[in-house]
Amino acid sequence: QVQLVESGGGLVQAGGSLRLSCAASERTFSRTAVGWFRQAPGKEREFVAGCNWSGDITTYGDSVKGRFTISRNNAKNTVYLQMNSLKPEDTAVYYCASAPGILGVTTTVSLYAYWGQGTQVTVSS
Repeated sequence: QVQLVESGGGLVQAGGSLRLSCAASERTFSRTAVGWFRQAPGKEREFVAGCNWSGDITTYGDSVKGRFTISRNNAKNTVYLQMNSLKPEDTAVYYCASAPGILGVTTTVSLYAYWGQGTQVTVSS
């Protein structure tokens, strides 16, 4: 079973940037689609960004398009989320997830079988 560990969250002012990282325990991670999701208090989990197994095809949620960038380094079994121009409404716990058996990019939550523990991102106004 793949274990995912997120890091890089924290407190930042509006307009600032953060880069989240997600390290996987298994090399099979490099052959799966990955995604970032977030959940704010009292809200449903929201898709943020996803990429295919090689990282050359990406997709984003409407609320983060043009501000966030997902990337991956399969040699390091790591996926990243670069977050720029952060807004207070970006405040949430951010989770990375992998979709075993899925090579292409996907936004379907049910296909993501492995999840990290989450990292808190707080954007102050």
